Amino acid sequence: MARTAGSDGERTEAAIREAAVDLIARHGYEAVTMRQLAARVGVQPAALYRYFPTKEELLFTLMRAHMEALLGAWNDARPSSGDAAERLSAFVANHIAFHIERRSQTHVSNMELRSLSPERLTIILRLRTSYEKELRAILREGAESGVFDIDDIGLTAMAIIQMITGVIVWFRPDERLSVEGVTRTYLSMTMRLVGASTKREIHHVQAGTRLRA
Repeated sequence: MARTAGSDGERTEAAIREAAVDLIARHGYEAVTMRQLAARVGVQPAALYRYFPTKEELLFTLMRAHMEALLGAWNDARPSSGDAAERLSAFVANHIAFHIERRSQTHVSNMELRSLSPERLTIILRLRTSYEKELRAILREGAESGVFDIDDIGLTAMAIIQMITGVIVWFRPDERLSVEGVTRTYLSMTMRLVGASTKREIHHVQAGTRLRA
């Protein structure tokens, strides 16, 4: 089979990103050196700089890719029809599944914002704001239509994001709870948080779980 031009470089860059995520998640950005990263990948330290001129550029690339992937995953999962409760169920189910699958990337993205320069931090925060606006729009629509009973949309959105992202802190797939079971529980808690009726809550918790099946 003919080798695709640039394929070796693409594989090396992917290996650098993967190793960087693991090392930073384990030890923290400041503690990880480019020499340590090169040793993990199996290349000379100088080779890293062909892909990432600085360590901060590498961190920024990882964090931007994480947020762009999250936005893309939600764009694919967003229901084309249904009410606000159905969209909220889909949002929560997608968010939990995405972050459980990317535990280390999420840890890096949440803990290392402080390590970015102001310009790069602004870019990442804009991506995060774009994602959070999706949730706020769902909550606002639900409140205006009477599906939800919400006093403060911004505060409720923040509470939901913190709650469903926090799953990665304690969840382990080899323990008594499955991803589906955790998702059902968190969907139920979310529906109560937004004041959805019991009948509507049950229906959309089931619908949200099916979306991830």
